Amino acid sequence: MNKSDIKNIKLFVLDMDGTIYLGENILPGAIEFVKTARESGRKVVFFTNNASKNPNNYVDKLNRMGFGAIREDVITAGDVTIEYLKRHRLGESVYLVGTPALEQSFKDAGIMLSEEAKIVVSSFDTTLTYEKLVTACDLIRNGAEFFCTHPDFNCPTETGFIPDSGAIAALITASTNVKPKYFGKPHKETADMISELFNIPFSETAIVGDRLYTDIALGKNNGLMSILVLSGETNINDVNEDNAPDVIFDGIGDILKHF
Repeated sequence: MNKSDIKNIKLFVLDMDGTIYLGENILPGAIEFVKTARESGRKVVFFTNNASKNPNNYVDKLNRMGFGAIREDVITAGDVTIEYLKRHRLGESVYLVGTPALEQSFKDAGIMLSEEAKIVVSSFDTTLTYEKLVTACDLIRNGAEFFCTHPDFNCPTETGFIPDSGAIAALITASTNVKPKYFGKPHKETADMISELFNIPFSETAIVGDRLYTDIALGKNNGLMSILVLSGETNINDVNEDNAPDVIFDGIGDILKHF
């Protein structure tokens, strides 16, 4: 695919951190892109691997910033993980290394949280404690399955990067020698969920994001158009033959020239 194929895209799946905003700062052209895409009849969905917040928190933030969003417009890696547990581990309790907001999302979905669970799910936990890590590692050593909501190592902020879900999972793996099953971008469960929700073929879907190993890999691995923006984590020097997206732009606003 190339820039001319953007005209054929009916669904844009937008990353958030590093793509449309950094922290509380809206990135140039982001609001105009969303507005123009919608006015042209395209569907816009906001997808973040960041599962540290309840999806409604993202809806509130998007509306506060002027993007305009309802709950159905927002998907997180937490949503994908919850959907997998409901489909494939129904009735199983979970020990969750996550924020209170993510805990509430699990509870709202009917998933029981327990310190004696047979499944451990780790995530981007800004309330992480040593006690949580000890419990998670003990459970995994005793045979619990190990899942992780998303593999991102760093979360971009307006002041730099902070450790994300992948870094926390790596710590648990270093202690237990057990690697998790990951959800979120770039994994197939995410692509399948997007397809089922919006009934738009991958050939008419584009993922727009700033990370090669999550956003761009989701497209490359599953047949979605992959659009890299250089407004977040990735520098142009990070791109090589193996990880190259379909197209690259400095920022999301530049895509509008190819509508």
